[in-house]
Amino acid sequence: MLGFDGTCLNRDLEKIIEKYQAGGIILFRNNIQSPDQLAQLCTDAQSFARSCGRPPLFIAVDQEGGKVARLPAPFTRFRGNPGIRSRTEAENFARITARELQEAGINMNLAPVMDVVPPNADAIMKDRSFPGDARTVADLGTTVIKTLQQNKIMAVAKHFPGIGRTVLDSHFQLPVLEADLSTLAASDLVPFKAAVHADVSGIMLTHVVYPGLDDQWQASLSVKIARDLLRDALGFQGLVLTDDLDMKAIGHDMATCMAQVLASDIDLALICHKGPSIENAFQALVGLLQSDITLQAKADVCLERIFRYKKKYLDWHPA
Repeated sequence: MLGFDGTCLNRDLEKIIEKYQAGGIILFRNNIQSPDQLAQLCTDAQSFARSCGRPPLFIAVDQEGGKVARLPAPFTRFRGNPGIRSRTEAENFARITARELQEAGINMNLAPVMDVVPPNADAIMKDRSFPGDARTVADLGTTVIKTLQQNKIMAVAKHFPGIGRTVLDSHFQLPVLEADLSTLAASDLVPFKAAVHADVSGIMLTHVVYPGLDDQWQASLSVKIARDLLRDALGFQGLVLTDDLDMKAIGHDMATCMAQVLASDIDLALICHKGPSIENAFQALVGLLQSDITLQAKADVCLERIFRYKKKYLDWHPA
């Protein structure tokens, strides 16, 4: 899932669809000028993918409300998760957001945040998380998930396995969270278990290192966290996404990242900005899939999951 520069179907966007065969694109504030422009961009991108013989694209955006809201006015502005204190408010946010995303041609919302922030903690997520304990976060978050998806917008819960107590920003640094599995299970994992039971379409992995779970790899590249914990222990069979692999918390080269993504049963690797990382990741994937039969088999399973959601939410009927 790739990002690009520009506000219309340009050569950069055509290249990531045609050459790099993106399964989806991610939109940021600099891609969006107005509702009409955004709708045209999404329509043109899907039309171009179809002309290349590609399946329809996941078109994703971070529309959490509040601090992280990519869609400017006249799209509806919300206070964000900290201002949501009831199921009614959660439903209202998700219903209106889903309608506006659908009208724009966006089919995936990289929301809700399901991180649990302890009381009075100076955590990086305090301005983006639902207020309250793990059960309250689970309740409000699953209300958003169900309402978005009832209105044909895929929801993506984040940031697994929970960064509510993290004080460093993975955009710029590599956070380390010293918590064992029992500690996480008592709080941080509760909303994500609820999201799995609510049939959330996707779950996004964080770049945080959890030495108690895996002392070598960030969660976003960890077999122990993405496959063993999320897939096997929690039973999640939906889409698993990395966070943006261009963030400073990722110090590995793209060949290493792609090998870990495939080994960890991750479906979508996010590279959110134009640059050499996209080319490097694509070439690494091609090489891995041509040389490793085990990874080929894993990639086939990922494709089955991706296609299942494209059929369900994008009305795709392959010949």
